[in-house]
Amino acid sequence: MMLAVDRRSFLRGAAAALTAARARAQAGEAVVAPREYEPAFANPLKGWRPSIANARKHPFATLGKHYIRWNELENSAEDGVEKIRQFSSAQWKGLPEANTKVIPRVYLEWPDRGTYWPADLETGDYASDRFKTRLARLIEKLGEAWDNDPRVAFIEIGLIGRWGEHHHPSPTPEMQKLIGDAFRRNLPNKLAMNRYPWEFEDYSFGIYWDSFGHKEELVRHAPVLEGRLAERWKTAVMGGETAFDWGTPLGKNPTDAVANNADQVIELVRRLHWNHLGWLADYDAGNEQAARNGALIQKAFGYRFVIDQARYTANVIPGGGLEVALKLRNTGSTPFYYRWPVEVALLAAQSRRPVWSDVWPDLDIRKWLPGEHEVRASFKTPDNLEMGRYLLALSILDPAAGRPAARFAIANYLKGGRHPLGWIGVGTPIDSAEFSEFDDLAADRSLGYAT
Repeated sequence: MMLAVDRRSFLRGAAAALTAARARAQAGEAVVAPREYEPAFANPLKGWRPSIANARKHPFATLGKHYIRWNELENSAEDGVEKIRQFSSAQWKGLPEANTKVIPRVYLEWPDRGTYWPADLETGDYASDRFKTRLARLIEKLGEAWDNDPRVAFIEIGLIGRWGEHHHPSPTPEMQKLIGDAFRRNLPNKLAMNRYPWEFEDYSFGIYWDSFGHKEELVRHAPVLEGRLAERWKTAVMGGETAFDWGTPLGKNPTDAVANNADQVIELVRRLHWNHLGWLADYDAGNEQAARNGALIQKAFGYRFVIDQARYTANVIPGGGLEVALKLRNTGSTPFYYRWPVEVALLAAQSRRPVWSDVWPDLDIRKWLPGEHEVRASFKTPDNLEMGRYLLALSILDPAAGRPAARFAIANYLKGGRHPLGWIGVGTPIDSAEFSEFDDLAADRSLGYAT
C-alpha cells in the first residue's frame, strides 16, 4: 500500500514538476530588433518591369511584359484553349525557376509593323456583332488558360486599338461593359489593368499608364488618379511604362531619365502609388549614376516590408504554445496585391532546414498599406518535436508551390528565402536568442516557384 501511495505521490509530484517546467519554459519572451536591409533587391510582383525577354538580365526584375498578337493565340474560331496553353508554355519557359512572372497584353495592331487579326475576322472591324462575340469568347479562353497560371502576375486588358492602348479606336461604353464583364467573370483570380483611368468606371481595374510622367498626360491622369480613383491603388495595380518617342518624357532616354531625373520619378511613384514600370527599366546599369538611382527607384516601387521588432516565446515544449508578435513598416508605395501566406518555421540548428512550420492564421498581407502595422498570433508546436535549440524563422510563400518567394527587407536572412529571427528553445533553456550568421539577401537568386 505504501508503494502505491508513494507511486501516486511521485506521479503527482512529477506532474507538478512538469507543469512548473512548462510554465518556466513558456514564461520567457525573446525580443529581437532586426536591422533593416538597406540595399534594393528583387522581390516578386513589383519593381522594374522590362520585356519578358530582358527580365533575366535586369538586376531587380521579377516581372516581364509580353505583348502577344491575337492571331498567335487564336487564328480562327476553331482554335481552342489548348493552343493558348501551348503558346504560353513555349514562350514562358523557365520563368518559375527565375522567380519571374509575366504581364501579358493581347493586341491586334502595331503601327509600322502590322495587324494581327484572326484570319476569319475582318481587319479593323471593331464594331460588328461577330467581333464582339469572338472578343468575349477569347477572354473566356484566356481565363481558362491563365486565371490559375502562377506564371501570370497581372493582365493588361489590351485588345482594342493601336498597341492595345485603347485609342484609334477607343472602346465604346458598350465595349467597355462587354470586356469588363468578361474579365470579371473569367479571370477572377488575376488583377487586370486598363489603359485610361476615365474608362471602365464600373470596374475595379488598375491602370497601365503607357506614357507615365508625361506632362501632356499627367494633367489628365493625375486629377482622376487622385480624385475618383484616389483609393483604387489600395486594391488594384498601377503600372505600365514610360515613353520616349513623343511629347515631353522624363528624359531623353531611359538612362538619362534614371540618372538625371530620379527625384521626379520617385516623387510620382510615391504620390500615385505605382507598382511597376517598363521602358524606363531599360536604363544602362553600367552607368554608375543610373545604377545608383535605379536602386533608389526600385525601393520606392510597390511594397517593402521592414520588421522593426519581433517578440516570441523563447522556450516552448513539444505540443506547447508559441506566441509571435511583429511590429513592421511598409516603406514602399503600395500593398502586396495577392493574399500570399506568411510561414512561421522552426529551423534545425545545423542544417537550417525546417523541422516544423505553420501558416500565420487569418493574416492578409494585402492590408499592409504603406505605414506601420502590428500583428500577432498563437501557434501549437507538434507533440513529437525533438527537444533542443532551433531558429525561429519567417517567410512569405508563393502559394503556387508553398515555397518562400517574397522577402522582408531585413538583414536576418538565409539563402532560400527564410528570415531567422533568433534562437528558440524546445524543452531546452536558451541563454540568448541572438543569431547573426546571415546570408546576403540581394545576392540570393535561388528562389522560384512551380506551375
